[in-house]
Amino acid sequence: MERIDHGSVRSSNLGLILRHLRMQGGRSRARIAGGTGLSKATASTLIADLLARGLVTEGEPARDGAVGRPGLTVALDRDRVRGVGIEINADYLALVVVDLLGDVVMETTHAIDIPTRNADEALDEVADLVRPTLRAISAEGRSVVGLCVAAPGTIEAESGQVRFATNLGWRDVAVRAGLCDRLDLRPEMIVVENDAKLGSLAAYAEIARDGIHDLIYVTGDVGVGAGIIADGVLLQGHDGYAGEIGHLPLAPGEGQCPCGRTGCWELSVGLPPFLRRAAATDDPVRDSSRPLEERLGELRERALADDPRTLDALAVTGAALGYGLSLVVDVVNPRALVLGGYFPWFEEWFTRSVDDVLQARMIGHTATPVQVSVSRLGLSAAARGGALLALETVFEDPTAVGPLASPSTSVIDGPAPPRGTP
Repeated sequence: MERIDHGSVRSSNLGLILRHLRMQGGRSRARIAGGTGLSKATASTLIADLLARGLVTEGEPARDGAVGRPGLTVALDRDRVRGVGIEINADYLALVVVDLLGDVVMETTHAIDIPTRNADEALDEVADLVRPTLRAISAEGRSVVGLCVAAPGTIEAESGQVRFATNLGWRDVAVRAGLCDRLDLRPEMIVVENDAKLGSLAAYAEIARDGIHDLIYVTGDVGVGAGIIADGVLLQGHDGYAGEIGHLPLAPGEGQCPCGRTGCWELSVGLPPFLRRAAATDDPVRDSSRPLEERLGELRERALADDPRTLDALAVTGAALGYGLSLVVDVVNPRALVLGGYFPWFEEWFTRSVDDVLQARMIGHTATPVQVSVSRLGLSAAARGGALLALETVFEDPTAVGPLASPSTSVIDGPAPPRGTP
């Protein structure tokens, strides 16, 4: 007879309560028991454990309509732990820190031209941005549960390597090992994942409240990628490379892509071709040393002022974007399509272009229209998704967080966050 691992069952039930509170908000012990299927006695014992670890807190009396003295509302405690995410982009670094509720408590971006640096220099820059953040969190008496690094291209998450990122000029870069050395972190503390996939997790966290659990998140940067959520689960693919839509052969007239192929779609709808269409070489919006948000803001103002060159660039790019996404939608059949990266700065033009193409290409009259929208998370979407993924360590195994009386709370011992869990 197979023996029951009581420790594993306990950690699973602790995580069950935390996930329930994340979805439902604060509630009484009785309602937690009813909502999780645990007995009241078991739920109370587990909640006492979570209180001791600083993962939940007690608040106002719960008014459930029951006879007798009301119990106190139990809710997630946002003060104990932090998840950290950082995105390595060709034009910038973005860093986000979230609390256990998933709310952003720190956010910053740093303009940088990664392709002009070698990988070691780039990782030095990443470490210089992350290091003071980790120190500040520790100084506040809070614990970092993990660091998730978002990078473009094909990622080998198991080893923490960026296998191939054409737009960074990287091949077989050991990101996890490099940051472990620079930040003095254990390997299990660092996860490396594709930027579009992490952006989709952040987008899903925003849109799931509307009951949408099937979506495609498309990020427009130097490259173009997608994160696909199907029935609430991130699609990884056999080798973890699902979503590399930027290299579909949809731009035959655009020449050779840095990946070695010709006619890749991102050569038509990525940020560089859009900027070339919208502005001359010596135009300030083409200056990569300037913050990308400023440059995109200037182009948006030109579009609103009916600048012919900007409007022409939006029309050409929007048509190519709509056509490519119509093919992806036909294959994946999502309920929603969320545009991220530089696309949200031009919401009115791009969403209309995409929606027009999707409507024209809809198969049959009974098909449900795809909801087209833009991400409101700015350039930090992938970093936010990374921070949320880092938090999954706690929800998978709350016992990785030591009791509040533990002498060291700067870094939590525990397993690496699971891949692809929204």
